[in-house]
Amino acid sequence: MLELKKIFKWVNNGNNRVFLLKDINLSVKEGEFISIMGPSGSGKSTLLNVIGMLDEFDEGEYEFFYEPVHKLKEKQRTALYKQYIGFVFQAYHLIDELTVYENIETPLIYQDIKASERKAMVADMLDRFNIVGKKDLFPQQLSGGQQQLVGIARALIAKPKLLLADEPTGNLNSKQGEEIMNLFSELNKEGVTIIQVTHSEKNAAYGSRIINLLDGRIEQ
Repeated sequence: MLELKKIFKWVNNGNNRVFLLKDINLSVKEGEFISIMGPSGSGKSTLLNVIGMLDEFDEGEYEFFYEPVHKLKEKQRTALYKQYIGFVFQAYHLIDELTVYENIETPLIYQDIKASERKAMVADMLDRFNIVGKKDLFPQQLSGGQQQLVGIARALIAKPKLLLADEPTGNLNSKQGEEIMNLFSELNKEGVTIIQVTHSEKNAAYGSRIINLLDGRIEQ
């Protein structure tokens, strides 16, 4: 599904290069469930953002469904991202001016899906996450846990082939966290490829493979 070859990412600090990612080689097959672990500052979120095409990198090659991402223009990358990738952020990234319903519907509008179809798909998600009663509220009227559920519903609504999740249960209580991880397991069984960043050994264990990062490198 995707392959990263010799990926480097750095920032310049005066005359020094500070490496965020160093010599990353990673291939992911369709249907895998991968957990990325490592201490704070090890490059986990940066790696996830590179995979999700939200961050560029300085050196190396990235192939996604046989497309050379490193050679694509931004517009082409965005089109790929919208077509295949769902992203669950730790900080929700909900749009404050939109209701829960509208936040969940947003990815479908980008995909030119008909209004009647959108309505049915949003209703299905609201139902799945038990947030039908919250559909007309705005993000700031929700608890952290509820905002996270809306963020996950939004990431899943367009049926992505690849789901990227950055600490998806970080703001949830343990019961909600377990429900989300079970949901991810179900999705994975249905064929969705999942890559999650997590600090939790318990959550990491849901994955079929764990990748440990330290100082921007994958530890072998």
